Amino acid sequence: MDYAEALAYLDAHANLEAQPAVAAGRVDDLTLEPMRRLLSVLGDPHRGYPAVHVTGTNGKGSVTRMVAELLRASGLVTGRYTSPHLQRVNERLWWSGDPFVRLDKDGEERATDGGLPASIIPDEALALVLTDIATVEPLSGVTPSWFELLTTAAFSWFAELPVDAAVVEVGLLGRFDATNVIDGSVAVVTTIGGDHTDFSEGWRAKVAEEKAGIIKPGSFLVLGETDLELRPIFAEAAGDRLWVREEDFDVVANEVALGGRLIDVRTPGGAYDQLFVPAHGAHQADNAALAIAAVEAFFARPLDEAVVVEAFERVRLPGRFEVVGRNPLVVIDGAHNVEAAGTVADTLDDDFAVDGRRILVVGMLAGRDPAGFLEAVGVGRADVVIVCAPDAHRALPAVELGRTAERLGATVEVVPRVGDALARARHHADPEDVILVTGSFYVAGEARDALGLAPL
Repeated sequence: MDYAEALAYLDAHANLEAQPAVAAGRVDDLTLEPMRRLLSVLGDPHRGYPAVHVTGTNGKGSVTRMVAELLRASGLVTGRYTSPHLQRVNERLWWSGDPFVRLDKDGEERATDGGLPASIIPDEALALVLTDIATVEPLSGVTPSWFELLTTAAFSWFAELPVDAAVVEVGLLGRFDATNVIDGSVAVVTTIGGDHTDFSEGWRAKVAEEKAGIIKPGSFLVLGETDLELRPIFAEAAGDRLWVREEDFDVVANEVALGGRLIDVRTPGGAYDQLFVPAHGAHQADNAALAIAAVEAFFARPLDEAVVVEAFERVRLPGRFEVVGRNPLVVIDGAHNVEAAGTVADTLDDDFAVDGRRILVVGMLAGRDPAGFLEAVGVGRADVVIVCAPDAHRALPAVELGRTAERLGATVEVVPRVGDALARARHHADPEDVILVTGSFYVAGEARDALGLAPL
């Protein structure tokens, strides 16, 4: 198959991301058996390297990228698997490159000081690995989902490269996520919040139980969630192989800096002072501390401070309070739940002085809490809210989102397409204004496309 045919093969399988019916406490019909059988006929490629497995309601994508850069700076050839993608499916599969190998003009490997650069998976490589999977799929006796196929492709590609370690982000909850066939030597749980839940009584504990499902015998847990009521759930799974934020590791200084944050972190291994994190928001300091602690746990030793500095210099977080324009300030953030929306609002207040108007460009998926999201992101302080809808199966109609914003007292414009909504905001904005594009990773991706930004 060529690249287009490989994508068509993927799309011929059920995409549960586009139509999720999973909520914590309602997972009785889920199983990892299709993943196990598909990987078995491929020779279990996911057993060929150690892994750091990352879950959580918010922050898991940022932590995954930070951990991957820390492993890369430590000298390991590293694979990274994330979801969702913003612009191209290839973004989900990334490797750190090989510092000692480069291809010559005939495609043969040869030693060099330059090495192969880090990159998302090339079109040709993704097509090849999906072709291999398509060939053996009938032998597995199962019909995998879209996400199961792509997860299998990631594990296979990492084995073929090969990588020294993989950092794998959970797609949905944890226990029955397709990624949970791996036995992560380190498990990371960032936060527990209101995503993939029906908010029935005890929902936080139900979400925590599903996320604790990635903790395997022998895993070391690095826990970012500090709610003491949830602690027994994680302690039961991890035993004494557990570090908890604010107890075993923490951020002890966190200041706004030009282009990010300047932080001090304390971990079981030592101290990292005046560390620059090129990401906006006080919460990114907590993510950085989680990542450092996770890699300390992975190596069972402290990290060299120069390694940490080098790693964070390379961190890029597309769609996570990403500044993509100045005068006016244009920010893209894929926040899609109430907790994340509140974090976006706090980051804008803490990290930037907004002298002009606040213009929100918001699009969401159905099944979310639009009123709660809009209130948390600061709709009451916005001068205008331009509502849109991403090009996604579950998109909430822009008109419906607009009605919700109007009920909350906002001045609303309805511009259905994300790119057109962003263009309208930029046309009417003055240099001192701020444009915040948010509500979904689908919206973030379409906004990046509209601005001509390359996938990362």
